[in-house]
Amino acid sequence: MTTQSVFDIKICGLSTRTDVAAAIDGGATMIGLVFFEKSPRHVTFEAAADLAAFARDKADSKIQIVALTVDADYVELEAICTDVQPDILQLHGSETADRVRHVKAITATTIMKAIGVSEAADFERLRPYSGVADRLLVDAKPPKGSVLPGGNGLTFDWSILDALTPDICGGLPVMLSGGLTPANITAAVQLSHAHPVISGIDVSSGVETSPGIKDKDLIETFLQRAQAAAA
Repeated sequence: MTTQSVFDIKICGLSTRTDVAAAIDGGATMIGLVFFEKSPRHVTFEAAADLAAFARDKADSKIQIVALTVDADYVELEAICTDVQPDILQLHGSETADRVRHVKAITATTIMKAIGVSEAADFERLRPYSGVADRLLVDAKPPKGSVLPGGNGLTFDWSILDALTPDICGGLPVMLSGGLTPANITAAVQLSHAHPVISGIDVSSGVETSPGIKDKDLIETFLQRAQAAAA
């Protein structure tokens, strides 16, 4: 079982050193790099390796690098782990518990499994991963026909979080994602504190001016408000 004491704030979908610097300077505990060609936030192995090295140097290794993949094959996962050396692999596709177990064994990397939800019953989909993954993430289900499993700027009905009980997630830390913005982050963090299984929040499109284009001021405002609410 994984325990968590720090409330994590993750800025995902970063693609430039300016973005990374803004996240680190603002106090993010995690940055996310997306490896999914259909996403406007996709980065190449070479670019990601540079961003990861830059982040570790700037943050003096006090930042966690998260590599987001979607049903990636072992060749891609091996390349990511070799070139980028992420602290966490975020599996944001349709990976089964068996697949997660194999990925963890082969890569020897911390695994965060993401699940899309829209109703309370969807949380049951987390249960098979409780003894397999190291962390969990709940995101809004993508709209029908969307090619992106996340980063769609959608929230889900947060009132259903009452159904996210410790036994469902097996004591694993859970991150809240989906449609977070500077406008709603204070409420999201306050809600997270009311639900002890939630140990952090994750934003991507909510700090962008257009798909894939992060905004330094939005990142700064988001982090300031998140940290104030978490204090």
